[in-house]
Amino acid sequence: MKHLKLFLLTGMLMIGAISLYAMMSAHEENIPELALVPQAPDYDDSLMWVTVDDDKDGSGADIFYVVSTWEEDWQNEAGRTSHYADVWNERHRKHMAREIHKVAAYMSPGNRFYAPFYRHATIESFMLKSDSIEKRVQLSMDDVCTAFDHFLVQRDSTRPLIIAGFSQGGLAVVRLLKHMSDETYGQLAAAYVMGFKVTREDTLESKHLKAAQGEDDTGVTICYNTVKDVKYAHPVIAATCMSINPVNWRTDATPAVLHDTITVTLSPEYQVLVVQGYDGKEYPPYKGFLNVGDIHSCEPWLYSECLQRNFKVRAQAWRHRKR
Repeated sequence: MKHLKLFLLTGMLMIGAISLYAMMSAHEENIPELALVPQAPDYDDSLMWVTVDDDKDGSGADIFYVVSTWEEDWQNEAGRTSHYADVWNERHRKHMAREIHKVAAYMSPGNRFYAPFYRHATIESFMLKSDSIEKRVQLSMDDVCTAFDHFLVQRDSTRPLIIAGFSQGGLAVVRLLKHMSDETYGQLAAAYVMGFKVTREDTLESKHLKAAQGEDDTGVTICYNTVKDVKYAHPVIAATCMSINPVNWRTDATPAVLHDTITVTLSPEYQVLVVQGYDGKEYPPYKGFLNVGDIHSCEPWLYSECLQRNFKVRAQAWRHRKR
């Protein structure tokens, strides 16, 4: 009898294990735990940050920047695949730092600049179905929210706050607006979603997602995506419900001239920026997914002078309204 009970118990455990394995395997692409998940960042460690303090007279803003996607799926020495950047891997940090330092060159002057390294989802993650993308990036967004909360504890809350991010970093900005408290939102001069979308559902989930209408409104979200023609608007990235032209800060189809030779026109119907006089040759197509008619990789750089000026305008407007 003892042997029979042991046999039945063993059998039940095996059936349960097999059923669990089958269930997990059926959704493997959505469960990051089945792949290699790198060690979580420790945001008390300065290694996890790029910071620049260039606010010499205390009149600037605090800028929290979220870097875009730099890693492809990769394997460790044991052959396990990871769908996330490893913040403790020096090579991965160097990749992210390239963008961060280049962005800081125009965002940090006159301001205090903070950018965390985080376990961003790999580019392959954004080639999945939308539901799978959502599940895959949850870990990445949790890292960003953790870093942001750490940043808030350290900063002077009487200063204007600006958050900005490019591509996956733009997605993170949307998540941060949903994550932040009303008190923190009151500190917000503006949020910049560069090269990503804000959906109608996003705006219904949080009153903090308020579309910018001009150059100096505060507590607003600036969102834009750039294409050569509206037919190239990428649904994963650019299916947005809001947009503004960062050259003339209009939300209609009034064209603006950038660098004397580039015409930038917002399509109110498609909510994308259509450029003429600029082909973006420096950004070749990637995996047939990006820079194919859209000029996704240009977003933090093409309008950098406009953004730099606007940071100052909105920070000053925020201080004026607080007074």
